[in-house]
Amino acid sequence: MTRVTTTQSEDAKSAKSKAPRDAFGTASKLTRVFGVAAFVLTSALLVFALVISPPEVIQGESVRLFYIHVPSAIVSLYLAFSITLVGSIIYLRKKSIFWDLMAGAAAEIGVIFCAITLITGMLWGRPTWGVYWKWDPRLTSTAVSFLLYVGYLAVRKLELPPHVRRQRAAILGIISFANLIIVRYSVQWWRSLHQGTTLDPVDTQLDGSMLFSFFLGMLAMIAIGAWLLVHRFRVAWMEERKAEQSLAAAIVERQSEGRS
Repeated sequence: MTRVTTTQSEDAKSAKSKAPRDAFGTASKLTRVFGVAAFVLTSALLVFALVISPPEVIQGESVRLFYIHVPSAIVSLYLAFSITLVGSIIYLRKKSIFWDLMAGAAAEIGVIFCAITLITGMLWGRPTWGVYWKWDPRLTSTAVSFLLYVGYLAVRKLELPPHVRRQRAAILGIISFANLIIVRYSVQWWRSLHQGTTLDPVDTQLDGSMLFSFFLGMLAMIAIGAWLLVHRFRVAWMEERKAEQSLAAAIVERQSEGRS
C-alpha cells in the first residue's frame, strides 16, 4: 500500500513538472524583476519623499502627495489606457485574443491608478483650495475617464457571445481614449485652478531632491504598474484557456450523448 501511494505521489509530481508553468501560477523571471524593482524604488521613494525632500514654500508638507499623484496620473492616463487603445485597435483589425486580453488587463491597472490619482488629488486639494473637490476642468475630465473605463470593464463582463463582447469592449476602449485628449489640454482650453505642466522642457518648477523624488515616483509607479499588468494578463490568459477547455469538454460530452 505504501509503495502504491509513493508511486502515485511521484506520478503527480512528474505530471506537475511537465505541465505548463501558467497552469500553476503567474510568476516568472520577468515578474520577479519588476517586483524587486518596484520594492526597491518604492522604498527609496518613501525615504526621499517623506524625509529628504523639503516642504514646498507655498504648499508646505502637502506637496509630498505630488510624488504619488502625478506619477499615478501618468501611468494610468498616458500609459495603461494607451495600451488599452492599441490592444483594442489591433483586436478589431486582427481579432487577436492576446491583444484583447492585454487591453482588458491594462484597463484594470489604469482604473486602479486613476483612482489613486483622484484620491491623492482630493487630499492635495483640501489644504490647497480649502475643499476636497472642485468642478475644475481637469478634475472633472479625469473623473469622466475613470467612469468610462469602469464602464469598459463592465462591458467585458457582459453575458454575450465572446466575439460580440470583445468587439463592443474594443470600440468603447477606443472611444474612451478620446476623453484623455480633453484631460491633457483642459488646463489650456479652459480657465482652471489646476496647475499646468509640471516639467517644462526649459524651465522646470522642481529642482534638487524634489526633482529626484519625482523621478523616483515615476519609476516606482511604472514598475508597480508593469508588475501588476503582467500578472493580470497571465490570470486573464489562464481564464481564457480554462473557458476554452470547458467548452471543448462540453462539446465532446454532447457529441457522445448524441451517439448513444
